[in-house]
Amino acid sequence: MEREIIEIRWHGRGGQGAITAAKIVANAAFSSGYAGVVMSPTFGTERRGAPVSTSLKLSRKKIYDLSPIENPDIVIVLDPLIVEEAPVADGLKPGGLIIINSPRRVTDYKFKGMKVAVSDVTRLAGEAGLIKGIVNSGIIGAFAKASGLLDLDLLLKAIEEEFKGRKPLENAESARLVYENTEIGDS
Repeated sequence: MEREIIEIRWHGRGGQGAITAAKIVANAAFSSGYAGVVMSPTFGTERRGAPVSTSLKLSRKKIYDLSPIENPDIVIVLDPLIVEEAPVADGLKPGGLIIINSPRRVTDYKFKGMKVAVSDVTRLAGEAGLIKGIVNSGIIGAFAKASGLLDLDLLLKAIEEEFKGRKPLENAESARLVYENTEIGDS
């Protein structure tokens, strides 16, 4: 992506870790040389299972615009049911990228003129030794593969740091497995 500011919107449910995933990517981006990193979570009732979203802006230069993201370059969806329940692709820039945790194939998703990446993060996270529903570290692997913005090894290191004392190796393995099993296509 060649844009001056890369805007990423994350969609998940309370307890899935969308905000933590965005924070990990933000930390990795900053340590890799992005001078501008702005994250702003948005959520209603703070309860497990409620829809949540967070915005992440990345730039090689400082970011002075702290406004919410209206037209993201990338949308990341941690729960495939949200795709059916909410217009997650609203505002996505033409040719944008949507990354979905789903057991379905990339060809099952139709987002006109968009690039789509799909991986069964839920299943792969379980294979990595995480309890069911922990998908935040795994979705970072799909982000790394589909976007190409940050090196996977840098993200794995950031994941291990974030989850120090809470299954860091399993969380990193989840991201690695998802990276290796992400299907990318155009819809």
